[in-house]
Amino acid sequence: MTVTIVGSQLGDEGKGALVDLWGGDADVVARYQGGDNAGHTVVEDGEEYKLSLVPSGAVRDKVGVLGNGCVVNPRTLFSEIDDLRERGLEPDVRVAKRAHVIMPYHRRLDTVEEEAKADSDLTVGTTGRGIGPTYEDKAGRRGVRIGDLLDPEVLRQRLEYVVPKKKALIEDVYGLEAGEECDVEALIDEYAEFGRRLREEGMAVNCGNFLAERRASGENLMFEGAQGTLIDIDHGSYPYVTSSNPTAGGAATGTGVGPTVVGQGEVVGIVKSYLSRVGEGPMPTELKDDEREEELADFIREKGGEFGTVTGRPRRIGWLDMPMLRHASRVSGLTGIAVNHLDVLGGLDEVKVGHSYDLDGEERLTIPSATERWDRCEPNLRTFETWEEVDWTSVAEEGYDAIPAAAREYLDYVSEEVGAPVYAVGVGPDRAETVEVVNPFER
Repeated sequence: MTVTIVGSQLGDEGKGALVDLWGGDADVVARYQGGDNAGHTVVEDGEEYKLSLVPSGAVRDKVGVLGNGCVVNPRTLFSEIDDLRERGLEPDVRVAKRAHVIMPYHRRLDTVEEEAKADSDLTVGTTGRGIGPTYEDKAGRRGVRIGDLLDPEVLRQRLEYVVPKKKALIEDVYGLEAGEECDVEALIDEYAEFGRRLREEGMAVNCGNFLAERRASGENLMFEGAQGTLIDIDHGSYPYVTSSNPTAGGAATGTGVGPTVVGQGEVVGIVKSYLSRVGEGPMPTELKDDEREEELADFIREKGGEFGTVTGRPRRIGWLDMPMLRHASRVSGLTGIAVNHLDVLGGLDEVKVGHSYDLDGEERLTIPSATERWDRCEPNLRTFETWEEVDWTSVAEEGYDAIPAAAREYLDYVSEEVGAPVYAVGVGPDRAETVEVVNPFER
């Protein structure tokens, strides 16, 4: 059995909580794209774990795999593993030999290029973690892969070829001084040591074979996506996107399992009950038009803890955007949804949803392909009956019927519009504060 977890909005939907909840029935949890720009916060028994690279399932003693579609910063990887060990956990993490390595020069170039765009309308708002430049080198066939770290001579060949080009780019194009990120010998020493640790701890694997063997033995696999549908490089608000495919199709290409394997399983879209976004790009339902809306956005932001796990940046806040969710459901073929942060909307004076858009006098039920046209869309808002603030911990204990009636009507509307049933409802950050309706591993 396979379950794929997909972010259905702009990232920050709370995917980690559902991976943690259902990961108990998985034997292997595999990340299929992204890098340490992806923040996952998992809370268990009041203990909070902030992860940006290690798969969330590591907190549940599951085998965590970073697939070939990921880009891996070994510094971050081993820092997180060592931190988890210091806190009493023993994470079992495997890394695809075909996954690409984020090098220090990628991080330097990420920052330099974003600064160079600062005076234009092309600023994306990257995390500065080197994700984009690493994927660029992957596509340009000049990348360094995890498997290369295992052989110092191969690593030297790769770096002696690519580092002079990065040094020239920094110095000759951007007019800056290259630093230790372009010191070939220092890079070889540090990254060959990472290779030694990967080899000695048995972490490097042929991802596709590894997962196929585990599945053939009857084990359950969970595929964990990072970020969200609307920042997918192909299906998102280009150019305000990440450099990989968070949508369900990425689970196949990013791990080496076949698309029929993913398609035969469950694909669960994670939805935040309102909208948040870090960085630039269209957001038609954003709460920003007047002082009252800005105050409401501030209230939701503080109550929901809407600050980036990786960057700490305050997130932009808006009402739920249904054209966005219809698009996400179609692109990934959602079989179910989980709606998080329902508690944050409790006690508000108003609750609205962007049901559709108005674009040039025409109603649209899904997003335009051109980002510039999406940016011109005006939301057609639908108002819902509000629900009171309640003891959400008790609601989580009692089950779905304990959710206020108005909130259940809200959930029914979302489910009907995306064409997928509600599998779970998040009413707080802890695993115990999730109302489970359906366990996708038991369908």
